[in-house]
Amino acid sequence: MKMTFRWYGEKDSIPLRYIRQIPNMYGVVTAVYDVPVGKVWGLPEILHLKGLCEKEGLAMEVIESVPVHEDIKLGRPSRDALIRNYAETILNLGKAGVKCICYNFMPVFDWLRTDLKHVLPDGSTSLSYSHETLMKLDRNSLRLPGWDESYTSEELSGLLEAYEGVTHEKLFENLVYFLRGIMPACEETGICMAIHPDDPPWDMFGLPRIITCEKNLDALFAAVPDRHNGLTFCTGSLGAGRENDLPHMAEKYADRIFFAHLRQLSFSGEKDFAENGHMTSQGDLDVCGVVRALVKKGFDGYVRPDHGRNIWGEEGKPGYGLYDRALGAAYLNGLFEATEREVKNEIAF
Repeated sequence: MKMTFRWYGEKDSIPLRYIRQIPNMYGVVTAVYDVPVGKVWGLPEILHLKGLCEKEGLAMEVIESVPVHEDIKLGRPSRDALIRNYAETILNLGKAGVKCICYNFMPVFDWLRTDLKHVLPDGSTSLSYSHETLMKLDRNSLRLPGWDESYTSEELSGLLEAYEGVTHEKLFENLVYFLRGIMPACEETGICMAIHPDDPPWDMFGLPRIITCEKNLDALFAAVPDRHNGLTFCTGSLGAGRENDLPHMAEKYADRIFFAHLRQLSFSGEKDFAENGHMTSQGDLDVCGVVRALVKKGFDGYVRPDHGRNIWGEEGKPGYGLYDRALGAAYLNGLFEATEREVKNEIAF
């Protein structure tokens, strides 16, 4: 596997030279953040970002993400031009040596939490989700941490209205249409599309969620069997759905998993959870079992420690501090090293 670390570009409070010091760190996962959604990413901007990474000895082979315009998700007449723009961005990323694009197809909100500074028993803070808190919100005046600044009230109301009547089936059809439109660019460049599961994996405010479970993924790969169509295996997003057997899914889809987001969470209710340290013993998800399943199937894709705690007084972007994600990377490195040796010995005997 190739260990990577999320980096939010030149405005990130964590410098690349710090990321480089994390043991076994192969590269960073980043994006061009100042291009409006739907517009083409220029090659000069991409190469500038790549140059910054390579100057510090870090590869830039994974992009997270090239956002999908809402008009594509809604199936509006403008989608064909937007898909062509997306394909052109893929071609430019291919020229810069990018191998994988992590993206999502979640309507309006690409993730939802109700608290960005949930205090854990050890005094650290993390992201958390309370379903009761979410359900008490007024759909017409939504305010939640993390995305509440993303839209004006008018924009948000307009989007929610536009999605009225959009069924799970229609949204899925629009996803398939999008993927079929960009697959030629993926085949030309060798770039793999790795869809991120819906986070959390259930409908919100009348908005359909369509990448939540094994059944959804089976349908996606059947509809678009091209080998460039794959998955970002996010243990936190899929793991929030209690019905999902993560080690089983990791083994089943290993040859379609191009990118793995590995993180931990602890349940406090049927749908309530708080994120925690990465170790299996620190939560309710079998991170160790997932790693074993991936190694067993010969996984050689990209991995990153996903949302971590904010620890040791570190301020900054919630869930994306340096310290706990570095600890997470060290833990995951150890898991992979030990498991790879164990599986190799099993094969030998």
